[in-house]
Amino acid sequence: MSDWVYGIHAVTALVRREPRAIEVLCVAGARQSKRLAELERLARDQGIAVEHLSREELDARADGRHQGVAARMAQGHTLAAVDEAGLMALVQRTERPLLLILDEITDPHNLGACLRTADAAGVTAVVVPRDGSADLGPVVRKVACGAADTVPFVRVTNLARTLRALRDAGVWLVGTSDGAPGTVYDQDLTGATAIVMGAEGRGMRRLTAEHCDFLVKLPMLGTVSSLNVSVATGICLYEALRQRSGG
Repeated sequence: MSDWVYGIHAVTALVRREPRAIEVLCVAGARQSKRLAELERLARDQGIAVEHLSREELDARADGRHQGVAARMAQGHTLAAVDEAGLMALVQRTERPLLLILDEITDPHNLGACLRTADAAGVTAVVVPRDGSADLGPVVRKVACGAADTVPFVRVTNLARTLRALRDAGVWLVGTSDGAPGTVYDQDLTGATAIVMGAEGRGMRRLTAEHCDFLVKLPMLGTVSSLNVSVATGICLYEALRQRSGG
């Protein structure tokens, strides 16, 4: 199901931004809601083939809550995917790049939420290790509400090597850790910055943390010991955005 995008928000965003990426739009049922009918008209206006299926047929194709619509991607089409060389080129031509590095985030819902926030915060690119991370599957795209197809997404073979290359390119690496001496609010995030978030539960790997220039934490004043990684990501990215906008 990796070549499918489903859910009204995710499919609508894809139709509007990259209609050439869609081979066929599948809609469940002859009687449609107003939103589905509008989406079908938009797709036909963009020259996208539309196929009507029964609800049972679409259930069999879409491994998740499809909301009555799914889009099959054109073979070989990649959207926001960027390779390691493309990442470095992007960093070099961007003034004050803001990167999000996710160290082995395996939950597709968390990855999708991180991508959605990254898009909203104007992140230059999102970087993940090729092994041990969730893929850009349909669940990620649905949760991301279109952001999975707009934010440059980089899967790297060796995360430690990529971190060294980013440091050599002048990017400050700011990792998050519960044991950090200062908070994210104390850290200067106005320059070329990569915010590094650890995996759900265990945080960053030791080698990843060792490559960071700074470690920061989020203030925890209640009884819980940590936040969901997508929530923590949103706090850190918007603190960077606040600082960069002079706030």
